Amino acid sequence: MVFQSYALFPHMSVEQNVSYGLEQRNIPSAELKERVSEALKMVHMEEYARRKPRQLSGGQQQRVALARALVIKPDVLLLDECLSALDKKLRVEMQIELRRILEQTGVTTFFVTHDQEEAMTLSDKIVVMNAGRIEQAGTPFEIYENPESRFTAGFLGKANFFEGRVQKVAEGLAELATETGIISIPASGAKIGEKALYVVRPEKIRFVPQSESGLKGVIEHVTYSGNISTCSVDCGGKTVICEVQNAVTGQRPQRGETVCLGWDEKSSIKITGGVN
Repeated sequence: MVFQSYALFPHMSVEQNVSYGLEQRNIPSAELKERVSEALKMVHMEEYARRKPRQLSGGQQQRVALARALVIKPDVLLLDECLSALDKKLRVEMQIELRRILEQTGVTTFFVTHDQEEAMTLSDKIVVMNAGRIEQAGTPFEIYENPESRFTAGFLGKANFFEGRVQKVAEGLAELATETGIISIPASGAKIGEKALYVVRPEKIRFVPQSESGLKGVIEHVTYSGNISTCSVDCGGKTVICEVQNAVTGQRPQRGETVCLGWDEKSSIKITGGVN
C-alpha cells in the first residue's frame, strides 16, 4: 500500500526505507541489495539513496513510497490518493510517471482518487462509487462517453443536463417541456410523452450562426484558460456550459454577447438512470 501521506520512516535513509519490507521477509543480503537498487532505478531515485525523507521534495518522497511498496513484488497494490499532496504541475508529471511504472511492473493496482482527470489518465478500468454502491464500471472512454446515471455523468467530467417531458420529435430535434420552459435540443432516441434526461459535454457544444436552429442565449461569464474559454450561457433561464477552443475560433467570446449553441444529436447522451 502507498499511503496518502507516504508514511516514510523519518529516521531511515531512502535505501533503508525501501529495503525495510525485504528485511522483514528475511530476504538474503545479496538479493536484497539488488532488488533495492532495481526499485530505486525504476523510480529514478538511485542518486538519493543515502538521503533522509526530510531532504526530499514531495514528488521524491512519493517515488520512494512507491518503490518501497513495489520492491516486495506484491500481488496487488493499493494507492490511497497518493498524489493528492502534490502541486498541480508535479501531480500531472507523476501521473505519467506512475502509469509508466505500473505498466512496467504489471502489478494489479487499485487507485483511490476523487480527481476525475487522474482517474481517466491512470486507469484501464474505472469504478464509480456512490454511497458505498457501484454506479458504473468500465473503461474511461465508456464511463465518460456513455454514463448510465446522472451521478456518473456529473461526477466524471463537466456536464449539461436537459430533463423534461418530450413534446415533439422531428428532424433530429427533441422538444422538451422543462421547468424553465420549452427547449429544443439535438437528440436521438426520444419518444413523445416520455420523461427524458440527456447529458451533453461542454466540449461537444459549438457556436453556430444565428440563422441556424439551436439554443439562443447570452454569455454570462467567460473563463479564459489559455487553450480554451469556458462560457456560461443563459438560454432562457437554463444555464449551459460550453468550451471553446481558442486556437480554432481565433477570438475570445465576450460577456454579454448573444450566441447560438448547437451540437450533433449523437452528442446528446440519453441517461437511463436517475430520471425523476
